[in-house]
Amino acid sequence: MSIYQSDLDALNRLCREQEGRWDNINPESVARMRAQNRFRTGLDIARYTASIMRRDMQEYDRDPSRYTQSLGCWHGFIGQQKMISIKKHHGTTRGRYLYLSGWMIAALRSEFGPLPDQSMHEKTSVPALIEELYTFLRQADARELTHLFRELDQARKQGNEVAARGVLEKIDNFETHVVPIIADIDAGFGNEEATYLLAKKMIEAGACCIQLENQVSDAKQCGHQDGKVTVPHEDFVAKINAVRHAFLELGVDDGVIVARTDSLGAGLTQKLPVSKEPGDLAHQYNSFLYTVPICSADDLDEGDSVIKLDGDLRKPLRLANGLYRFRSDTGEERVVLDCINALQNGADLLWIETEKPHIGQIAGMVDRIRAVVPDAKLVYNNSPSFNWTLNFRQQVFDRWESEGRDLSAYDRAQLMSAEYDDSELAAEADRWVQNFQRDASRQAGVFHHLITLPTYHTAALSTDELAQGYFGEAGMLAYVAGVQRQEIRRGMASVKHQDMAGSNIGDDHKEYFSGASALKAGGTLNTMNQFG
Repeated sequence: MSIYQSDLDALNRLCREQEGRWDNINPESVARMRAQNRFRTGLDIARYTASIMRRDMQEYDRDPSRYTQSLGCWHGFIGQQKMISIKKHHGTTRGRYLYLSGWMIAALRSEFGPLPDQSMHEKTSVPALIEELYTFLRQADARELTHLFRELDQARKQGNEVAARGVLEKIDNFETHVVPIIADIDAGFGNEEATYLLAKKMIEAGACCIQLENQVSDAKQCGHQDGKVTVPHEDFVAKINAVRHAFLELGVDDGVIVARTDSLGAGLTQKLPVSKEPGDLAHQYNSFLYTVPICSADDLDEGDSVIKLDGDLRKPLRLANGLYRFRSDTGEERVVLDCINALQNGADLLWIETEKPHIGQIAGMVDRIRAVVPDAKLVYNNSPSFNWTLNFRQQVFDRWESEGRDLSAYDRAQLMSAEYDDSELAAEADRWVQNFQRDASRQAGVFHHLITLPTYHTAALSTDELAQGYFGEAGMLAYVAGVQRQEIRRGMASVKHQDMAGSNIGDDHKEYFSGASALKAGGTLNTMNQFG
């Protein structure tokens, strides 16, 4: 017996037990609504998606070719259309997630208007976007199931039992659009209690995975900008603990924490941790500071701090704003220490924010981390802040130069130029870009590849193209040829925007509630019928 039929039988029994009071209730209508609303709460979603993510992590440990991917989404509709497209083109959502970017919330979702990525936006907008994304994904489930239910009704009406059984099998094996979201909590929006409270709201909205970075929360900067200030390890671990407590309190025992380190590009710290013995974490953190030796009180200015490092008194360099500076050659050392400590204190995955997409650089750090934590895995930002074309053309140039090839036809500094687009070097660089994710997952421990803000750029690009044509000579043809005709020929569900927004779901509900007297929108005069 199918799952759908089993649920229907149980509802039939329930309605019969009401001794006529529920005779207006059609059990099959309720069974369909239940199927369309598989996830009752955000915590149901968080538990389900956490199990999916844990399964995927185990599969990656066995086979690094089984890496996962996501794209950043700033609106529920964007996330919905992404998952619909994935199912259409690839047949399954397996291994495909959504990424919720703090950068895009700041730039696109704040009541203050566009903001830089500095945690100035309303922190409540983070769980609000998680809830919005899952609302749209659940609606995508309901829409597809509505179509299947109508297919089932048609097969039954025609007396075609074979077709009806086939549709029932599709209903029972329906793959949900609900997938894991990796959600950016920035640096926690305050102290560890503030981080805990926000993490709870995010998990209650459906988040199974929270990404937390080791910057100072009130001085947070975008990972690809200057001026980043990191916190000592014990401060970061306290916030990891806060997120884990939130997961466990809410019964999401498989919740995933991504510990992000910005140390590679961060040259500053706000405070000096207290070292209790040589070699402890605080000592290691302080050893990365830029310091000068102190021989006497004459070497000190008013208000200077002094620390004892390896038996010597030293003065850390303190800037006019009170921040302390790290030595410029310590970035990778600090990254490795950050990552090992985070994994040993409750984090599940790592995020190393780099300044360029270079597999050798990433692998060099991951190899050192894995020497201590063998199953260490990365979430890696395939960032639009990188100039991918120039970076990879220069990487190929450098490789070929080391091999002694003749490069006289190329100017390394000008490789972004369109004059090189048809060159052998450009073609090779494009192959490296195409293979970057699979190569990085195999060679550098990257479990999950994401692009933080691609849909920011796609929205801008498509709007630019439409505006150029529509307000120019092409006029209406710009929309018809550039948008609608493409939607039709690509088989995109969005061309039937009324159906996409739920009109057919609403029609079915009206019929459930009002029977033959329902006023429905999907009749013969609905212009959506022009699209077949």
